[in-house]
Amino acid sequence: MSAPSSSLCAPSCPLAPNPADLLTRVRTLRDHIATETDTIWSDWADLDMREAFLPSAQNLATYLAFRHTDLSAVQPDLAALGLSTLGRCEPHVRASLDAVEAALSGLTGVPAAFPDPSRLTRGPARLAARRDTAFGTGASGAPRSRILVTVPTEAATDPGLTRDMIRAGADAMRINCAHDGPEVWAAMITNIRAAGVEIGRYVPILMDLAGPKLRTGAVAGPNKARVCVGDRLDILREAPKAKTKHAALSLSHPELIDRLTPGMAVFIDDGKIGAEVVEITSKGAKLKVTRAGPEGVKLKAEKGFNLPAVEIDIPALTEDDRTALDFVVGRADLIGYSFVQTPEDIRLLIAEVDKRLPEGGHRPGVVLKIETSQAIRNLPRLIVQSGALCETAVMIARGDLAVEIGLERMSEMQEELLWLCEAAHTPVVWATQVLEGLMKEGLATRAETTDAAMAQRADCVMLNKGPYVCDTIRFLSRVLGRMDRHMSKKSARLGPLRSWRGNISV
Repeated sequence: MSAPSSSLCAPSCPLAPNPADLLTRVRTLRDHIATETDTIWSDWADLDMREAFLPSAQNLATYLAFRHTDLSAVQPDLAALGLSTLGRCEPHVRASLDAVEAALSGLTGVPAAFPDPSRLTRGPARLAARRDTAFGTGASGAPRSRILVTVPTEAATDPGLTRDMIRAGADAMRINCAHDGPEVWAAMITNIRAAGVEIGRYVPILMDLAGPKLRTGAVAGPNKARVCVGDRLDILREAPKAKTKHAALSLSHPELIDRLTPGMAVFIDDGKIGAEVVEITSKGAKLKVTRAGPEGVKLKAEKGFNLPAVEIDIPALTEDDRTALDFVVGRADLIGYSFVQTPEDIRLLIAEVDKRLPEGGHRPGVVLKIETSQAIRNLPRLIVQSGALCETAVMIARGDLAVEIGLERMSEMQEELLWLCEAAHTPVVWATQVLEGLMKEGLATRAETTDAAMAQRADCVMLNKGPYVCDTIRFLSRVLGRMDRHMSKKSARLGPLRSWRGNISV
């Protein structure tokens, strides 16, 4: 019996895809992607790009071109030949295509050179380095995803609380500039820096600008302004009187009342209250409550007010934000940019930062908070514009975003945002209501725990404030660490399963 040939040859199974035909399809796809990549890149030609971000922007352009094509018909054929289906190519699109092409060429009997293996590691390495720069290097043995914790006001006067949060596993700290003020912020920073020195780890600080968020103003109404489904709700141009026949509220931007039309849906307090516009009057608008839970919801001031059907044209930087920047620049490692929607918004922020930078000072990084449909549509250009100018991360701000795009689309958009940012080698923060029950009540729900596990695919997970902050940090760290055994971004890690070796607790 003769020895089998060592050369690669086409499979003989008549049901297997023909490698030569599949090679032609892949090459046609590659050429199409190259042409469209050039078109996308030409749209970004006006940017003065930082050298460090150039490869990331180029890969993002290639990924966008790649995902504008339906690949679902090609993937089963690639899998049938034991090849990559290109489902995990985000950080290295062209190298993945080249590797598949080389493998197919070999199967046709024409050996081809495979891409340099380093081309498949450079993108993930860039992403990991940017994650560490933005959100800390993490303690020894810490999960891959960093933990960002919102600093409570009491941390300004309690250095021990700050130290305990960092010891529990907080990698970076967030200061919300919508609350407190410079004196409190300064005390928080002093305690964070001191705790970092004591523990032996630098803890980056994100200072989050309040932004132009549309909020409720004064509220009034019977039954302590509690509304139920079917109730009338008035939105007024001026603050409501103390006693009103119907529930009523004013807005932080009353001029937006002019954008309301009958039949339009509005949402209040991250969607806890939903209502429909019934009538526009000289005093404001009359609405009918359509969502409020079985026992109703109490109207409160300073809660979010969302108009999903309206593109709100409000400057991304408020005067309060500019005042905050006087303090933030030179102290914060990162600036959280609320309600950023256009590249012009980013250029405005950087111009204001540069005005305040000391000579020879280093620009802080920017975290783009994605909270509106417009921001989603503009995301590639937002990433490239910001990445061209400074270190950049993206926050999936799920509270406002879910209201804006609808809960039905939220899971889908989370995925797409993660993929897009990985292609741009840009860290992603998974934010809003992560383990909220555990943080506030000391008890996590099954849904919250599953959400926390899903968050492992992001580069950083943000926790808000609550009385059980240290317990929540430790719990999240354990969940993320367990998920690290099994997943790296989209890729399953096929290490040994431990639960069926006699001890489910390991």
